[in-house]
Amino acid sequence: MKELIERIQKHGKILRNGILKVDSFINHQVDPVLMDACGREFARRFADVKATKVLTAEISGIAPAVTTALHLGIPVVYARKTKPVTMPDAVLLTLAPSHTKVVMTELIVSPEYLADGERVLIIDDFLASGATIMGLVRLAQTAGSQIVGIGTLIEKSFEGGRELLASLGVPIEALAVIKSMDDGQIIFDE
Repeated sequence: MKELIERIQKHGKILRNGILKVDSFINHQVDPVLMDACGREFARRFADVKATKVLTAEISGIAPAVTTALHLGIPVVYARKTKPVTMPDAVLLTLAPSHTKVVMTELIVSPEYLADGERVLIIDDFLASGATIMGLVRLAQTAGSQIVGIGTLIEKSFEGGRELLASLGVPIEALAVIKSMDDGQIIFDE
């Protein structure tokens, strides 16, 4: 997606350990116009999967997930990293490694919002190793839901996440695919 790629080229910064900093428009400060355009594009790409829910991980996936759900006319559920007192005792829970925090993170969803028979579209900010998205897949499958698609704003194809997710047999869409971040340069897959 042209607008997203241009924004990454202009404001994205490569940090150590293969981290791409996009805090100025996705991860800390959010550009709502850009996120709306991304949500509209995801809704277009996934129009035929007949999703009933969008699922994402707290916090960076929320903005693109909400705009996607808005354009699809369905609810969005996000996996929380801590369990609030308002959540029931019995929850759906899995662990996934955090790429930016370098720790294992809990992903928690209330079973009241992710049920048996849901058709789940996963939307997240990044597809790198695929570990966080696989955590979301485990949550949905434990609930008895079916994964019908996976969308990410940015894919770092050199980290192998797409290969990990390919066995799910669902469409995987990335709006910007980065094939290399070597030598301080972001190289996109055309």
